[in-house]
Amino acid sequence: MRTSIPQEPARPALRGKWRRIGAAAVGTAALVLAGLGTAVDASAAPATTTTARTTAAASTAAKVTWSPACSTPAKGRMACKALRVTGGTTAFQKANTHADAVTPKAADAATPSGYGPSNLQSAYGLTSAAASNGSGETIAIVDAYNDPNAEADLAKYRSYYGLSACTTANGCFKKVSQTGSTTSLPSSDTGWSEEISLDVDMASAICPNCNILLVEATSATMANLGKAVNEAVTLGAKYVSNSYGGSESSSDSTYDTAYFNHPGVAITVSAGDSGYGAEYPAASKYVTSVGGTALSTSSNSRGWTESVWETSSTEGTGSGCSSYDAKPTWQTDTGCSKRTIADVSAVADPATGVSVYDSYGVTAGWYTFGGTSASSPIIAGVYALGGTPSSSSYPASFPYASAGTSALNDVTSGSNGSCGSSYLCTAKSGYDGPTGWGTPEGVAAFTG
Repeated sequence: MRTSIPQEPARPALRGKWRRIGAAAVGTAALVLAGLGTAVDASAAPATTTTARTTAAASTAAKVTWSPACSTPAKGRMACKALRVTGGTTAFQKANTHADAVTPKAADAATPSGYGPSNLQSAYGLTSAAASNGSGETIAIVDAYNDPNAEADLAKYRSYYGLSACTTANGCFKKVSQTGSTTSLPSSDTGWSEEISLDVDMASAICPNCNILLVEATSATMANLGKAVNEAVTLGAKYVSNSYGGSESSSDSTYDTAYFNHPGVAITVSAGDSGYGAEYPAASKYVTSVGGTALSTSSNSRGWTESVWETSSTEGTGSGCSSYDAKPTWQTDTGCSKRTIADVSAVADPATGVSVYDSYGVTAGWYTFGGTSASSPIIAGVYALGGTPSSSSYPASFPYASAGTSALNDVTSGSNGSCGSSYLCTAKSGYDGPTGWGTPEGVAAFTG
């Protein structure tokens, strides 16, 4: 039984050789995040959530506040889905606080205040696979703009958590533009750099032995991001994570064909952070659409429990029924005649968020992040642990073959909006929109 959140001390290095809109406004104070201590409250409930728009409530230390890493995009551009915690006490901190000490606020200290690799591997039954699998596999992270500190920040994350070095020099890490250039890179952007740090850290957390290929699009248009996806596949990645999205359009079926129809490649996409409602490219029939949960410890046999991530009707995991994209053959729910979002899910609630190291445009240090930007690279990492998909397969179908089995943790509580109690926005036993078929319990549901 897994009933505690362990601290995340440095661990022995794991094997591995070849290892991801508009400028964001940065807070006037450095938002470096807090604290490891002794686990004393293993079954603590997740911290109460609130948004940065209700900062008056932040005076209560237990309430977690956050803000989008990226600024609101211009029309026709994709939004990154990273949410940076700016204050309060996270679920990780509540479970790792000295009994005789005041719990630090999440924005007050220089050590991690979110879940690290061993927490995430424990929560999703991946500890053994993460130690043994992934060598030679490449996870591609597709984002917009350049993060000039991506490799150095990744090194800080991996060193702190005892993961083996993943560098350009040892062949584990590679950063290229959407054309494959290693020297002619896009302009830099602070918000998207935070997104990149989140993505590469989550890929490392789940698959420490994997190689990481960061492909940076020239801008956040779907055309440029799509070209970056194609470049990732051209360079040999079999797992491609995309933590961005925008409104659906009548052009989506064209984008499907041009950028996402890659048999034999697991392409994951964030379902969105705006609550109930479909987004693209999560609606593409060729991708694995990844919803978001709130993750906390429990006294149950798993040691963890999850519910739909929702803060309000407009802030929480995305889900819904596409207006344009056709339903893939493996998806058989009857309440939506077109593509239904999502397929699977993983942690995304900022109050139960993940630790990330970042330094570009902010004070260098530890930050806690949430959003479905975290869940997409997590699921890409699970696919990578499961092994290379067969050349003619569509890996988005793999979880459907394991539907209703112990290979997936069924999430049955919570909702992300109002849809008349329909499964499209309300968690239920079996398939539902916000969490799909559930979260990983090992790699069996992501292998095919």
